[in-house]
Amino acid sequence: MARNNLFRLFSRHTFHFKRLLSSSSSSPPPSFEPFAPPPPLPLPRRRVVVTGSSDDVGLGLVTPLGCGVETTWKRLIGGECGVRALTIEDLKMSNFDEETQLRTFEQLTSKVAAIVPQGSGQGMFNEEMWMNSKEHKSIARFIAYALCAADEALKDANWMPTEKDEKEMTGVSIGGGIGSISDILDASQMICEKRLRRLSPFFIPRILINMASGHVSMKYGFQGPNHAAVTACATGAHSIGDATRMIQFGDADVMVAGGTESSIDALSIAGFCRSRALSTKYNSSPQEASRPFDSGRDGFVMGEGSGVLVLEEMEHAKRRGAKIYAELRGYGMSGDAYHITKPHIDGRGAILAMTRALKQSGLHACQVNYINAHATSTPLGDAIEANAIKSVFSEHATSGSLTLSSTKGALGHLLGAAGAVEAIFTVLSIHKGVAPLTLNLTEPDPVFIDGFKPLISSRVMPIRAALSNSFGFGGTNASLLFTAAS
Repeated sequence: MARNNLFRLFSRHTFHFKRLLSSSSSSPPPSFEPFAPPPPLPLPRRRVVVTGSSDDVGLGLVTPLGCGVETTWKRLIGGECGVRALTIEDLKMSNFDEETQLRTFEQLTSKVAAIVPQGSGQGMFNEEMWMNSKEHKSIARFIAYALCAADEALKDANWMPTEKDEKEMTGVSIGGGIGSISDILDASQMICEKRLRRLSPFFIPRILINMASGHVSMKYGFQGPNHAAVTACATGAHSIGDATRMIQFGDADVMVAGGTESSIDALSIAGFCRSRALSTKYNSSPQEASRPFDSGRDGFVMGEGSGVLVLEEMEHAKRRGAKIYAELRGYGMSGDAYHITKPHIDGRGAILAMTRALKQSGLHACQVNYINAHATSTPLGDAIEANAIKSVFSEHATSGSLTLSSTKGALGHLLGAAGAVEAIFTVLSIHKGVAPLTLNLTEPDPVFIDGFKPLISSRVMPIRAALSNSFGFGGTNASLLFTAAS
């Protein structure tokens, strides 16, 4: 009897609960009405510029042509080359026995590289200053290059803020392509030799790509966005473009942006050799090996270095009396959606990136004076990019009014740093009124016809708008469009 009463009580409560649910779903009480958020506040279009002091542009360079903007630019315009023969010491295998080092070196099909000059002299990278002190145990070479380039850029831009709010509105966006493979090789050897307890506690901080941005941020106390793009050979351009967006959206007033790379080591070179991407025909004449757009090209030359610039919101720059050297007007991105290493034969990814940069800038194609091409000296990639440029710029490309060059003939391919270093060259071409040459261009590819040819010598000319292209493995593409200050 008690069980039946309990069952009836349960059924009655269940019936009322179902009625409540039914009525709630058809006509919810006012307190349960959906919340309608107000529309987002409209954002003003913040203009982004490259700034400096009265004498210097806020740029920093560590390249195979030298350490420092002045040294690198002078040698680039003068037609000098930073490519040299590879040595066993360059492979960073000092922890291995001599026989292993020699055998590894002999098996490399490419024996040329574009290496940053080391030393304490003018225009050289000082290892003692940037890498060898006790506080630098967590700093791998690619991080040290970024610190050196950032230091030059910040000093030239005269931006060393001390106020809390200024530091909070200054960010860092420095990416890398690969990181420190030599550290990984050394750690792997410890496993093989059962010496893992000897592994450095700084191993992980030395290999993480974002530690370049992290160290720059910590050194200067910048608490704005801390960002690191990793998009292969488009990394430097993406890092600069992303930093621009952060300023435009109000996340920062100033961004220290660029790319860095140091992958001249046994494993990295061997990997690119196996993928048949590197030049092998010019081992006996290293300075001729990197030859963008030339009919005799057979692959790119591994390079290393870093490029960093200071980007700033225009009104912020004016208020502090900074010199404005160029404005970043367009940032175009795209994906080939095609192949892990090869661009699509019609260059559709490159076309999309350049078209989007132009659209964002508000400029017409005929208003661009100079293009710093990605052209790495590979047989397929250079020709596809040249055709893509012709497709986007049509009659302007063949009119003689559009100047084109690739600076990789002098520096090799700096991988994750390439886009940043070449963006800096693009800014300098506007600021100084000089378009740099394409080194080793003796017989242009047949794709160049009807007056459309890359520069074979540096040209003094007024440059009001210039484009820098960067394309990477995985089909990732970026184009940056700079204009003269207005």
